[in-house]
Amino acid sequence: MYQSIITEVDESIGILTLNKADRHNAFDELLISEITTGLLELEADPRVRVVVLSSTGKSFCAGADLNWMKRTAGFTSQENLRDARGFARLLSTLNELGKPTIARVQGPAYGGGLGLIAACDIAVATYDALFALTEVKLGLLPAVISPYLLAAIGERYCRRYMLSAERFSAAEAYRIGLLHEIVPSEDQLDEAIGEIIDSLLKNGPGAQAESKALIRMIAGQPIDESTVEETAQRITRARSSPEGKEGLAAFLEKRKPNWIR
Repeated sequence: MYQSIITEVDESIGILTLNKADRHNAFDELLISEITTGLLELEADPRVRVVVLSSTGKSFCAGADLNWMKRTAGFTSQENLRDARGFARLLSTLNELGKPTIARVQGPAYGGGLGLIAACDIAVATYDALFALTEVKLGLLPAVISPYLLAAIGERYCRRYMLSAERFSAAEAYRIGLLHEIVPSEDQLDEAIGEIIDSLLKNGPGAQAESKALIRMIAGQPIDESTVEETAQRITRARSSPEGKEGLAAFLEKRKPNWIR
């Protein structure tokens, strides 16, 4: 069905794998379109509780594909805008997915590849992964990925790495907040992600989706009357929902809630 990605479901886990190892999983129009479609497919699959974004080969994602960049050089303004909107839709789809998302980073990530990582809820990488925002070297800028990077690492580190295009290590990516965990090898990468998934699967799927929506709504907002009222309304809805009632009943009855298989 897909040419540039692989999607599979393993029990409750949906796995979307970038599968252009010979091109270091670099973006082109097809890869962008297929990732977007694959994410929506996993979102709609009732079996899937958690989505893992992974890659084949030595690189997680090398940013923009050279052949794609050659084509865009001849684009009109409207063609460039359509192209940029496609990538923006991919990132917003990933960012707003109702299910928890995990980036499995087994190698270097450059340019837009950092956008994929930043748009995931959780990111784990191997020690030897490398990162860079290389757009300014080409006289370009990381505009479409910038909202997700700012949310992940903050303005101060965006200033340094967007302007300098320096490469930085997994340890630095962990220090500044792009990664949640780093491990020595790919085997340990899978073990670490497995432990995170185990924790995620214990929790209410509806509550997780609402928590993601809550974070998007609250982030950066002043704690004013409207924000306070919104949070009160949201917990009220959660308490009266079937999932909220089941979770509380399970806790009081000292049993597992019905979403744990």
